[in-house]
Parts: sequence; structure tokens; C-alpha cells
Amino acid sequence: MQLVGPSLTLRYATAADAPALFELGSDGEVTRFFSWGPYTTVAEPAGYIAGLAGERERGDRVDLLVVAHDSGPIGVTGLSELSRRDRRAVVGTWLERRRWGTGANEESKALIAHLGFITLGLERLGAYADVANGRSQSALVRLGFQREGVLRRWHRHGEQYRDVALFSLLREEWERSRLAEVPVLVHGDPPPSFRLAAAPS
Repeated sequence: MQLVGPSLTLRYATAADAPALFELGSDGEVTRFFSWGPYTTVAEPAGYIAGLAGERERGDRVDLLVVAHDSGPIGVTGLSELSRRDRRAVVGTWLERRRWGTGANEESKALIAHLGFITLGLERLGAYADVANGRSQSALVRLGFQREGVLRRWHRHGEQYRDVALFSLLREEWERSRLAEVPVLVHGDPPPSFRLAAAPS
């Protein structure tokens, strides 16, 4: 499965992408609010990539490499915490520092939102941001996500428990947002575990 936008493509990562992901994820500023990283050896992204097919098959997570048409991989985005009954999932995205503030986050969110709302038929996309990560929170608000509150001690980072802000974007809000205006081509089918039985039209 691939999603193609004006300047970015989302696709599955392969073993050959491990060196590029190592370079992107070895920046401590990029991984500052993550439960992993920064990468110290290429074996770490290689192990992450090796586990992705199983996560897709189980319906745990579908992660996609964010690839710039002019330069190659620049980050990762994906969906997790799928609830088939409730038609919701959580989106997460990280990008190399050089792409911060360039519009890459907006386009990658437009592509993953298209996957969620159109291809999968979801009704809600959630998102988390560390309460200390003002950049991430501001970016979500600019894209139309609504801040719903704070989940206390929600995220464990090393030996620290972190509070995170909870955001959401509903289908009807996405339809009125600029994210829905981004042209998206979808090639291939989503993982069977992420398909809903009767997606709304």
C-alpha cells in the first residue's frame, strides 16, 4: 500500500531503509519526547522494521515511511490503537528536524487522514502530545485537531512517567479542513486487520 501526495509518499519501510531511519532517528532533539531513542546503532531501526509486518497483521499498528519525492525518507507516520467497533484510531508522526516548519507535517497528516477517513472509514483520529511539547501541540491545533484534555502519567519514558495532551479530529471536521483538500492517490489495499466491515460512504 502507498499513499502519494504532491511532494510526499507514504509506504511500508523495508530492510534497506534501516540506514536512513538510523540517520533520522539518531537526533536526540527529534526523539526527545519518545519512549525510544535516539538510535545508537543501525540494528535498532532494523529491528523496528522487522517487526512492522507482524504489527500490521495483528492490527496493532500500521506505520508508514514518509518519503519526500526529492530526497528520500524523512520520517514515519502511522495509525495505532484501532477500535474497529468505534471506528477510531490514533495518529502519530515524527520527522527529521530539517523538515520541521516546512509543510511536510501537514502533508503527511493529510495523507494519513485520507487513509483513516476515506480508505478505512474511521470516524475519529486521536493524537497525543507531551504536555511539554508545545511545538507538537500547536501543529495539531493548526491542522484542525481539538484539544480535549490531559492524560496524567499516560506515557512512560525511561523511568519517568509523562503527562500527555489528548487531541482529536472527527470525520466532519476533517471534511471541512484544508487537510481534505490535499490530493491523494492510494495504491494497493490496507492490511486486512485494519479494514472495517462496512465503511460509511
